[in-house]
Amino acid sequence: MTALVQEYLTKYPKTISLENGQRQTVDIDEKGVEQLTVIVKKSAEEILRILAIEGFTKVKFEHKQERQIGDGLSLKLKKPWEMHLRMFDIKKGFVAIQAEVEVSRDYLQHLFCQRTPVIYEVESLLRKHQIEYSVWSDKVKNYVHTVFDNYKIKLTTPSIPVFAWKPMIFVIGTVGLFYLWKYLNTI
Repeated sequence: MTALVQEYLTKYPKTISLENGQRQTVDIDEKGVEQLTVIVKKSAEEILRILAIEGFTKVKFEHKQERQIGDGLSLKLKKPWEMHLRMFDIKKGFVAIQAEVEVSRDYLQHLFCQRTPVIYEVESLLRKHQIEYSVWSDKVKNYVHTVFDNYKIKLTTPSIPVFAWKPMIFVIGTVGLFYLWKYLNTI
């Protein structure tokens, strides 16, 4: 029996021009593509309200990053994928947003699976709610003016099937209690 491999397909800026007119290629290395950041001139509370309307929920366990505002957020996508989004305080009245797609935290494979930054998914949400934004390249310390072409990115789940860890804890706990009860009744 072969495992069903679920793919997530996305695009990510490759060749861009900056506000100063300079043409630049977004880096890609063994870790993946360089993270671009969406900048909005809105309060974090207003962005949180909009993201909650779109179905984002707070992430319970994550590695908080420097200057991160509150908890990260996640949005379930096509099984087993989720978008993980973080907001950062950059200066008064401005919020930075970074997002990536990864295997959902509901699955054990989340710990070691491939992930990628995403930008167009965030832009789509902001446009839907008529929020103006800019895209920032931290590498060159400048705003992106134009995207000329894109990387095509395909994420695939590991070759082993994804395992939901919450039911596993219940089953292991139940079996453990059964054996504890059996042991206590034999002494």
